[in-house]
Amino acid sequence: MRNTRPRRQQILQLLIEQGSVQVSDLVEQFGVSAVTIRTDLGQIESQGLATRTHGGATLVRVPPQEQDIHEKDVLNLSLKESIGARAAQLVQPGDNIIIDSGSTTMTLARHLHDQREVTVMTNGLNIAWELANAPGINVLLTGGVLRKQSLSLQGSQAESSLTTYSFDTLFLGVDGLDLQFGLTTHDEGEARLNHRMVERARRIVVLTDASKFGRVSLHRIVRLDQVHAIITDSGIDDATRDGLLQQGIEVIIAEPSS
Repeated sequence: MRNTRPRRQQILQLLIEQGSVQVSDLVEQFGVSAVTIRTDLGQIESQGLATRTHGGATLVRVPPQEQDIHEKDVLNLSLKESIGARAAQLVQPGDNIIIDSGSTTMTLARHLHDQREVTVMTNGLNIAWELANAPGINVLLTGGVLRKQSLSLQGSQAESSLTTYSFDTLFLGVDGLDLQFGLTTHDEGEARLNHRMVERARRIVVLTDASKFGRVSLHRIVRLDQVHAIITDSGIDDATRDGLLQQGIEVIIAEPSS
């Protein structure tokens, strides 16, 4: 199991570079059984990235490359600020919430400084720093191993830190949202931690600008049937909005500040 993730990432990279792969070639390259390789290809296919063929697989969709937190911070900034401001309106005095790491969720933190008697748990170092001087916010950090690219904490310590808590709302950032496959992120450790966050909160609110719709990153967090609301911008297309509403998910459009 320890080598599964890097092997699948390498197989996906081969698919991106070559357009197709053969089971026999992968068996020889990785020194594992044909059954293992077929399982790997089946996982990649389930993410909508490849189609299985006789003896192999072909590439269907290229997952977007991950950007570090500093690059993300400047992308669609005005949209993210509107989303963060709208999300802050859902927070009430006395609430216990989780704010996931990310550039969009960071904008939510900026709009919480005037809140009172709110407890925030986060795995984002930048989010904790943003709220450090907010007098009405009690900040809890998950602990764990620092992933420098996203300034997020993850790993077994981060996951176990959630087990004794119950939260009103999780505000979750994602790298991709697909109507069929669900919520995804680039990193396996972050996906596992996000999944645990979902388990510990009574309401799941996703914060994402419309550019993330239709994207599928490598690791699934959860399917959409566990999501209660999505806060996004007016760039959402009708098909995506209708698909979300049909699944019982509230779609909240954040209006830009005047």
